[in-house]
Amino acid sequence: MSNQCESCAYYDYDEEYDEYYCTVNMDEDEIEKFMSGSYDSCRYYSPYDEYKIVRKQN
Repeated sequence: MSNQCESCAYYDYDEEYDEYYCTVNMDEDEIEKFMSGSYDSCRYYSPYDEYKIVRKQN
């Protein structure tokens, strides 16, 4: 799961706490499933592509 999270657009770094976190707004049940590892794949996963905007400009 961590490899998938590391390439996700919703995985951000918080400088104040010096850690990475998921910015998706999940309810309690979804967070429990996510933290327990019972999700086979995250349904909120969106691949991070920093060049996406540049391709649209060209």
